[in-house]
Amino acid sequence: MRFSRQVLLLQIGVVVLVVGIGVALVSVLLRQTLTDQYGRRALAIAKSVAADPVVVANAAAKLPGGPLEERVLAVTKVNEALFVVITDDKGIRLAHPTASLIGQKVSTSPDVALAGQDEVSAVQSGTLGLSVRSKTPIWQGQRVVGEVSVGFEVGDPTGDFNRLLTITLLFAGGALLLGAGASALLNRRLRRVTHGLEPHELTELLYEREAVLHGIGEGVLAVDEANRVSVRNDEAERLLGTELPLGAALSELELSPRLHKAVAEGRPVDNLLAVAGNRVLVINSRAVRLDDRPIGTVLTFRDRTDLDTLTRELDGIRALSDGLRAQRHEFANRLHTLYGLLQLGHHTEAVEYLQTLTDSSSARPSELGDAVADPYLQALLVAKTEQAQEKGLTLNLAEDTWVPTTVTDPIAANTVIGNLVDNALHAARMGPRRPATVEVGLLAEGGTLHVSVVDSGPGVPADLRRTLFDEGVSTKIAPGHGLGLALARQAARARGGDVWLADPGAGETGALFVAKLPGMLTEDG
Repeated sequence: MRFSRQVLLLQIGVVVLVVGIGVALVSVLLRQTLTDQYGRRALAIAKSVAADPVVVANAAAKLPGGPLEERVLAVTKVNEALFVVITDDKGIRLAHPTASLIGQKVSTSPDVALAGQDEVSAVQSGTLGLSVRSKTPIWQGQRVVGEVSVGFEVGDPTGDFNRLLTITLLFAGGALLLGAGASALLNRRLRRVTHGLEPHELTELLYEREAVLHGIGEGVLAVDEANRVSVRNDEAERLLGTELPLGAALSELELSPRLHKAVAEGRPVDNLLAVAGNRVLVINSRAVRLDDRPIGTVLTFRDRTDLDTLTRELDGIRALSDGLRAQRHEFANRLHTLYGLLQLGHHTEAVEYLQTLTDSSSARPSELGDAVADPYLQALLVAKTEQAQEKGLTLNLAEDTWVPTTVTDPIAANTVIGNLVDNALHAARMGPRRPATVEVGLLAEGGTLHVSVVDSGPGVPADLRRTLFDEGVSTKIAPGHGLGLALARQAARARGGDVWLADPGAGETGALFVAKLPGMLTEDG
């Protein structure tokens, strides 16, 4: 039997039990109340008869029949009683509805009334059958001279009881139908809320959900139709670097603008890159619908930080390798030329050729000398120099560059400097000024590395200056850009530093970006 049907039957059973117990209690109380009411009515009639002076005098004189009989018959008729009986102080009938019984001792004990006390609501069987009777003494001064007994047929309170019980049963039946109907509606609501699933199925779903949420390596975040957090796992909080309280509005959480945009648009999103803290995340988003009704959005996150770090390192190594390969080819060509001049005996021309090569190889950024002591920075600058030359650009090292120590975090340095230089090279190449140049300045101050990068490009447009470091904001037309500056700033701020636009560029120079990286350098030169 389905659980919902069990619940329905249980609820109906409880309603029937409660109504049955209620009807039983009402029946018992009602019968007792009616019996007591008829007993008190009989006692009131008996007291009125016992207070009659004629009754008192005749009872004291022990005179049967006559006036006593007339009064008994009259009171019995007026009050529709079963009987009214008067006795003397010995319990001998002085008046009775049945004249043949006068002069005989009463069939029930008169001791209580003859002792001077009232006897109320006694159900007893006498010569006229079972009745509800009350008895009271007849006083003459301080002496009991007899008793008056008044009774009503048991059928009288029983008839009233049956009539009231019928009404009670009708109300009980209505309450039972109402309870059963409410139980049926509640059961229907339960099936609709649980989509017809049984408790064991809901338990299995809960176990499966917990296993899926906490057993996968991806972050999962689900929001309801009002964009409030409804489901999340620990991995989502770890990757996003913030707590995700259940029920919290997504707009109140400090999350990536791209993530907020993906949820707001409600369209499927695949492999969207976003920055969260020091991490680069790949976001997938799907709107969830049930019965053609939107019920929320589910987002999944994958960490691409390590992959991006390796990719940037590989790009740096590839650029350096390409630069060295180009230098090797250029050096081989020069050696061949020099060898040919010597073979042909043109010694003077060979000397002039060597002099020309020496003069043309004046201070290039790839020949850093003692200005930059760290091998990682040297390799990065050499690679970017060769990259600039391949694009027809010139990369210069500022004259005041001075870094006599090594870096403590080459990856962070590569992220900040590499992205700033790449953006500057792009700006210089797209700018109208020729020759297109980029100047990089590096300066050590204790353990802090200061970086400045200026290009000859057109500068940063006014409408982008406030949002330039937001992810997805880029001046490049091709898709997939807009993360470089955001990553650079995140990497700098993770070390307590920052990256900012010092000069948006105007007139003779392009944009100037400055970075401050505390703790980036060792302080023992």
